[in-house]
Amino acid sequence: MLPYRKILVTGATGFLGGRLAEWLVEQGVEVVATGRKWHTGNAIAGGSVDMVSADLTEPSQAKLLVRGCAAVVHAAALSSPWGREEDFVKANILATRYLLAAAAEAGVKRFVFISTPSIYFNYKNRLNIREDDALPNPMINAYARTKYEAEKLVLASPLQTIALRPRAIIGRGDRVIMPRLLKAYHAGRLKRIGNGQNVADLTPVRNVVHAVACALQAPKDAQGQAYNISAGGPVNLWQAIDEVLDHLGLEPVKGRVPLAVAIAAATIMEWIGLLTGKEPVLTRYSVGILAQSMSLNIDKAREKLGYEPLQTTQEALKEFADWWLTLSEEEKQNL
Repeated sequence: MLPYRKILVTGATGFLGGRLAEWLVEQGVEVVATGRKWHTGNAIAGGSVDMVSADLTEPSQAKLLVRGCAAVVHAAALSSPWGREEDFVKANILATRYLLAAAAEAGVKRFVFISTPSIYFNYKNRLNIREDDALPNPMINAYARTKYEAEKLVLASPLQTIALRPRAIIGRGDRVIMPRLLKAYHAGRLKRIGNGQNVADLTPVRNVVHAVACALQAPKDAQGQAYNISAGGPVNLWQAIDEVLDHLGLEPVKGRVPLAVAIAAATIMEWIGLLTGKEPVLTRYSVGILAQSMSLNIDKAREKLGYEPLQTTQEALKEFADWWLTLSEEEKQNL
């Protein structure tokens, strides 16, 4: 039983925020929710949440959101491998700063921040990464930089805070990872990059919701720290993609591109993007994500938060595929 009667969830119209709000309602918690995709708000937990339209970059609106809430889970972010620096600063740093200030003023007891393991990415294979391992300087993109700055604000706050760094969230409701891969697949653009042997953590959303629950109840000595979250072990990324395709009755990915060729193509596309202002179809970051290995060590979350994965990667892949098959083509296009 959670110790909070009323919780604010930001980013609630997104994948993780929506699943979290759904779970909190099941636990009998009163949920205040906000998010950019307002048209999907009424579908969250069958309309059982208090949806509030708010601009988190406006301090006065942040104050209204937290009123009466005992805890905040801040999952909202501008998450993209491409975009203007000022947009990321506004959405990720300023919004977090204003929300923290509003929460402190309102007497909020616990503040859980959804951070990102993108801060670890450095174009190299990295396995068993720990929270205190050296970070690349500079970081890969504006998203990673601004999320890390926001994380530091959270952990320096006098509130009871915890930051979670979940890796590649998958499962029912995924609007990012698998849908983007499927779109590329159907467009004939999805090809194995490199030798296809790279491994990666793919984290079931159910596990991330569980990690948030652990963070909301974590003892004092666990607070003010960041934690890696994953399924507890990496899988071969391309085998996982083929597994989803098989569940959907589709052929496996057949084409292959050498890593050096993919990076060269992405570099050219990025230069064109800088000149035109349009997001490139391929970036060096996306190439690296698809071609290089990355896994997280979650010993700290296990020891301090009592976190333990509840669902395997394979179960979450099937959960996504089963859900995807229930959607109409219009619904898939609107994700």
